[in-house]
Amino acid sequence: MKKLVFASVLFMSVFFAQAQVSVNVNIGTPPNWGPQGYDDSRYYYLPDIDVYYDINQSVFIYDNGGKWIREKRLPSRYRNYDLYSGYKVVLTDYRGDSPYSYHTRHIKAYPKGYVGKPQKKRGEKPKGNNGNHYGNDKGKSKGNNSKKQSDKNHDHSNGNHR
Repeated sequence: MKKLVFASVLFMSVFFAQAQVSVNVNIGTPPNWGPQGYDDSRYYYLPDIDVYYDINQSVFIYDNGGKWIREKRLPSRYRNYDLYSGYKVVLTDYRGDSPYSYHTRHIKAYPKGYVGKPQKKRGEKPKGNNGNHYGNDKGKSKGNNSKKQSDKNHDHSNGNHR
């Protein structure tokens, strides 16, 4: 009889374990350059460069000739933009997938140069890094270094080469 009860309990526990529903909401980790205190928000709007940032997907959203693009990196025209210093508008009242549907409202309310209340960053700015994924760390430039190498033997102060 004990074996029958044990078998029944075992069967029921396996049955209920498989019947449980798991809900996994993937909330992205805000970047270090993001403001503190807004862990439940999904989007930032960066008025200086007119770009959105999707925290959950870790992508920038920007207009490219009327088409909204999602990329891990900022467009090359903003490669020198300092994400740590620029002001971020936290969109606390939007819950959809297309924050740019309110773009006209955002550019009117938050024009280029807009600065609201002071923001404390989530993390420290790494030395020589502007946070925009272009590898602008001093001494660690990504890209073609051949010009830098060839310039070592040139003296451009008077137009003469060594």
